Amino acid sequence: MADRNTDKMKREEAGVSCEVKLYTLLVYSENVAGVLNQITAVFTRRQVNIESLNVSASSIDGIHKYTITAWSDAASVEKITKQIEKKIDVIRADYYEDSELFIHEVGLYKISTPVLMDNSEVSRTIRKHNARMMEVNPTYSTVLLAGVTDDVTDLYHELNRFGCLLQYTRSGRVAVTRSFEEPVSDFLRSEEAR
Repeated sequence: MADRNTDKMKREEAGVSCEVKLYTLLVYSENVAGVLNQITAVFTRRQVNIESLNVSASSIDGIHKYTITAWSDAASVEKITKQIEKKIDVIRADYYEDSELFIHEVGLYKISTPVLMDNSEVSRTIRKHNARMMEVNPTYSTVLLAGVTDDVTDLYHELNRFGCLLQYTRSGRVAVTRSFEEPVSDFLRSEEAR
């Protein structure tokens, strides 16, 4: 902890911003075993906690995309991104603020059907959030909401306030850049041209 405070003081003295905010890293790699472990190890060494992690195939055949969110300051997230990009199987790594991305998450809520039936405010709240009822049976009902993080967590808090929430989970963030193509596409084209 002392090292982190010393590092923070040095950055403040140098005039570097230490504002902590949520960053999203988009990492592209070949589909090779062990890459995820290498990537998460970089966060561990820097003592930065990963908030969410989503791994899936990308739009490019044979390339996987890691969408990682973490609370950090700009200097630390830049160092983390550079260290990740140095890994042999990593093709490209970039970090973004929310304004630079289209972001989506999914929330799944299991609620008490008796409370749902007895309190009309519960169903109004679900409709207000444009959530979908997936299943309704005498014991429980499942609700699905796809949207931005704030919407998903807001519905959680409102359902929890009614005392009807039995279970809750949300997916990791999925994101695409606001630019025309994925950054890795341009990078791969430039590498092929060499």
